[in-house]
Amino acid sequence: MRALLRLVACLLLAGLSLQLFFILRIAAMAVIDPQSTAFQRSEAWQIAIRGRANGNKEWAQRWVPYAQISDNLKRAVIASEDGEFIHHNGVEWEAIESARRRNARAEEIAARRAAQAARTGKPVRAPKLRGGSTITQQLAKNLLLSGERTLLRKGQELVLATALELLLDKRRILEIYLNSVEWGEGVFGAEAAAQHYFKKPASRLGAYEAARLAVMLPSPKFFEDRQGSGYLASRTSTIAARMSAADLP
Repeated sequence: MRALLRLVACLLLAGLSLQLFFILRIAAMAVIDPQSTAFQRSEAWQIAIRGRANGNKEWAQRWVPYAQISDNLKRAVIASEDGEFIHHNGVEWEAIESARRRNARAEEIAARRAAQAARTGKPVRAPKLRGGSTITQQLAKNLLLSGERTLLRKGQELVLATALELLLDKRRILEIYLNSVEWGEGVFGAEAAAQHYFKKPASRLGAYEAARLAVMLPSPKFFEDRQGSGYLASRTSTIAARMSAADLP
């Protein structure tokens, strides 16, 4: 019994130590720009193992201050990814519940199709699941967590999103997000994306260019090779029209 209690105590201590480590890292980000994220390190490792799908293009990332990122891009990303960014406390519970219902419905449909496919021998696509994550949650996941889909990881994401909102202001959260988010294989941050796709600095992005980059965010590698996509063009026009209503921190 004592051995079991010691094991539980050790696990609790390890868990608390990990949370303290995360909190201290987030607090430091108030004044120190993060050099890399957990997601970037994972991507670098994958590229080192399997090579690049897009040739020999070099890893591209360069940090630029908030003021040197076009307001067009800030508005476009908020309009596309998190319209209530400046108003919520890091988590949009209604969006999470809505995503849960959509995902349950998608999995139900996929199960029926799989049953039909078993009889016909035709392949079935996996259901497309949505997360309902805010910009703050996305940043928490990219900065410090793995990309696995588990309840434990999601719970940790919610805790870290709350910590980000408590320790950093909205402007700093958006600055870190825009400088670290993926925009293609080995392309991270607004400056690298602006140079990669439009051959110009992030400070000079126009409204349509910014909207196009924002639309790519859910699937940047997919759209990197499909710049002529009809969906990309249509969705870009939609986001460009919404940008004026997006509030900046």
